[in-house]
Amino acid sequence: MFIENAYKGKSDGWRYIVGIFLIVLIYFMASMPFGIALMAEAGAGKLAGMSETEMLSVLEPNTTLFYMLLPFAFAFFGILMISRFLHDQPLKFLVTSRSSFDWSRVAFSFLIVTVLAVLSLAIDLALSPENYEWNYDPKRFFGLVLIAVLMIPLQTTAEELLMRGYLFQGIGVALKSRLAPLLITSISFGLLHSLNPEVAKLGYGLISVYIITGLFLGIITLMDQGLELSIGFHAANNLVIALLVTSDWTAFQTNSLYKDVSDPVLAEYIILPVIIYSLVGFILTKKYKWSSWKSKLTGSVSNPS
Repeated sequence: MFIENAYKGKSDGWRYIVGIFLIVLIYFMASMPFGIALMAEAGAGKLAGMSETEMLSVLEPNTTLFYMLLPFAFAFFGILMISRFLHDQPLKFLVTSRSSFDWSRVAFSFLIVTVLAVLSLAIDLALSPENYEWNYDPKRFFGLVLIAVLMIPLQTTAEELLMRGYLFQGIGVALKSRLAPLLITSISFGLLHSLNPEVAKLGYGLISVYIITGLFLGIITLMDQGLELSIGFHAANNLVIALLVTSDWTAFQTNSLYKDVSDPVLAEYIILPVIIYSLVGFILTKKYKWSSWKSKLTGSVSNPS
């Protein structure tokens, strides 16, 4: 079982506390170049009075995106090293309970999320074309593709390794529970996104979307006993957002194909993800023939040795 993989390494509670501290330290140290670049461009005094949305527009969008993703790239490798050397846990056991990492699961999850996301955008473009502006600039879009394809998978995989991997296993073995890490990491996932400019624009009700997203990704991780599906899902979601549609009020303000110029409505940003998650969940359940939902989601955790 996936959470029990923690027992295949050193799973003492203090190791997870030290590990989280190191991951946070790595993240903030890797965030420093962004702050330095912003101060060099805008000046420390002017920067202090800016909102997060205003800060995101100081630099050229591709440059901003690179600096935003850089800490996650460092965190990605940091989590792998912490698992391997602090916990003496083979890397495979942090990501899957299968004999090897299943790339086909990543690809399948990536594909269905991409198809559904592109389809939903196409429908909205057909029904409400006035909500979008064509934003394509060949040179800037090529730069965006290069940065996004290389770095967004590192960003999203780092989040999955931390939330649904490292913390899932650490909390699970500490509390001997599957439900506890599912709920704790989902709420944490929502709160960690509370400073996003989308929340400032739409209100704190939007945090519920991030919590629901965390719950969905946690459920498919527990049901499938590995991170492959959540890694594919998360990467596809963020890549589609970065490449296809941008706006002036989102965390990803990119040189994408389209720009959303509509006045956003909170309900729409809650209902659409729920519909997509339901469809994806149904497809995954049928394809991988998931069963024993209660025991996999709420059962106890024990050392198999």
